[in-house]
Amino acid sequence: MLTVDEAFRKFKSRLELNDKEQKNASARQTEVRDYLVTKFAIDRSFLTGSYARHTKTKPLKDIDIFFVLKESEKHYRSKAPSVVIGAFYDALVEKYGKDAVRKQSRSVNVDFGVVIDADDNTDYRVVSVDVVPAFAAGDDYEIPDDDTGKWIKTNPEIHASKATAAHQAFSNEWKGLVRMVKYWNSNARHGEKPVKPSFLIEVMALQCLYGDWQGRFDYEIQGFLSTLADRIFDEWPDPAGLGPAISNGMDAARKQRARDLLMAASRDATIAIDHARCGRNGEAVKAWRALFGPKFPLS
Repeated sequence: MLTVDEAFRKFKSRLELNDKEQKNASARQTEVRDYLVTKFAIDRSFLTGSYARHTKTKPLKDIDIFFVLKESEKHYRSKAPSVVIGAFYDALVEKYGKDAVRKQSRSVNVDFGVVIDADDNTDYRVVSVDVVPAFAAGDDYEIPDDDTGKWIKTNPEIHASKATAAHQAFSNEWKGLVRMVKYWNSNARHGEKPVKPSFLIEVMALQCLYGDWQGRFDYEIQGFLSTLADRIFDEWPDPAGLGPAISNGMDAARKQRARDLLMAASRDATIAIDHARCGRNGEAVKAWRALFGPKFPLS
C-alpha cells in the first residue's frame, strides 16, 4: 500500500499531460487552426486557458484556442457577439457535423467523440476544444460574450504570468494542487460542476494558496478546500483587471451548492488526515480516493 505522500505524488503525476496526450492535443489544435484559416481572415491563433497555463486537469477537454481576426473581419466587432459565434459555429459544423459542435457564450466547442472510461482515461486523446474568436485591442484582446450581449476585454498572457508567479512562490507545487481540486470539481458524482467556471478555482487559488509550501499535500488540500468554501461568496475579479468578475458566472444558489460541497469535501479530507494520524494509512488512502475519484491511486 502506498503512503499518503506517495499516493499524492502519483496522483499529481497522473494529472500531468504525458507525451502521447501532448502529441494528440497538438495534432487536434493544429487541425482546427489549419481549417479555420480557410474560413476567416485570421491574424494569428494560439493556445490559451488552463492548457497553456499547465493547470488543465484530466480528462483532457475544452482546450482553448484564441483566433485573433484581421482588420478585414472587423465588421463582426460592430455586431452582436452572437453573430461571430454563429459564423464560427457554422464553419465548424461544415467540417465536424452538427452533433459535434456546440455554441457557448464566448466560444464554440468541438467534441471529437472520444469516450471517457470509468477510470477517466481517454486512450491519451483530447475530448474537445473551445474555439474563441477575438480581436486585438492594444496589448489586450476583445472577445464576444453572448450572455451579456457585449464584447469584453481579456488578456490571457496576464493570467499565465500570474499563475507562473504563484507556482514559483509555492515551491512549484501550486499548479499541481490546483489541478487536484479541479479534478475533484469535475467528478461525475457531482453532476454539474460545483465551481463554474473551473477557472474560478485557479483565480481563488492566487489568494487562497499562499505562504510557504509546508511539504504536506493532505494538509494543503484540506486547507485549500476549506478556504474555497469560506470565500466562494466573495467577488473574484478578472486577474487581468479587464473583464467582468470571474465569480459572476455563479448565482447565489449555485454558490451555496458549491459551498456545501466544498465544506463536505473539506470534512472528508479531515477524516482522511485523521486516519493517517492514527496510523491507518490504508484507510487514509482509500478516503482520499473516495474524495477525488479514480485517478487517485490505491497502489
